[in-house]
Amino acid sequence: MQNLPLPQSVTFVGAGPGAAAHLTLGAFHALQKADVVVHDRLVGPEVLALIPAHTRRIDVGKEGFGPSASQHDIDASLVAHARSGKRVVRLKGGDCGIFGRLDEEMEALEAAGLAFTILPGLTSAVVAAAEIGQSLTRRGRNRALRIVTGHDMAGFADQDWAGIAGAGEVAAIYMGKKSARFIQGRLMMHGAAADTPVSVIANVSRPDQQIIAATLADLPQAVARANGPAVLLYGLAPRAAALSLPQLQEAQA
Repeated sequence: MQNLPLPQSVTFVGAGPGAAAHLTLGAFHALQKADVVVHDRLVGPEVLALIPAHTRRIDVGKEGFGPSASQHDIDASLVAHARSGKRVVRLKGGDCGIFGRLDEEMEALEAAGLAFTILPGLTSAVVAAAEIGQSLTRRGRNRALRIVTGHDMAGFADQDWAGIAGAGEVAAIYMGKKSARFIQGRLMMHGAAADTPVSVIANVSRPDQQIIAATLADLPQAVARANGPAVLLYGLAPRAAALSLPQLQEAQA
């Protein structure tokens, strides 16, 4: 079992997409021993409830097109608390290293002469695929999995749409709600079939999780029904046997 590092260091912890059941044992122990937890907005309430009452919590959540803590302030907070000898946990939704600005925070700690440890977490795509009863790779279907973002600092993100549009390809698209029509257009322009399945999973693993079965042809309309942050699983349809009755009714709506 991995122990927390010595004082004057930070432990980066992946919280998974929401449910406490997806937290690793190492992450749980890190939270129990922390003096300070600096956490994102998307960390699930079940995970936050595991933080001891005496532990200081600092919410540095970022919201797309909404109020956000600046990256400079987050970096400064990590450095200041680590230098004070506190056991600091930087708690990030999903996995720390997937669209989580991990490198910027590691570089800030390195520049301050501070050490860090990384405890990975389950990323949303992995849990979302499990929720719809699908594997992300399958023999004879896809030899690779692409994890891409639909939106970056410059706006709608351009990807290898021609490659993704190929038969049998599977891609997990993060931050794709606002860019759904752009994604649809780019893929169809490169030859993707209109009836290619796309699963939209919002609030992955949380009590208000929503599974919407769509095709590329109706992706923008499906995404408009999503009730929170969503991951799009391009090339995968929900497997009925894996869904509860309410989920099945939502997916078929």
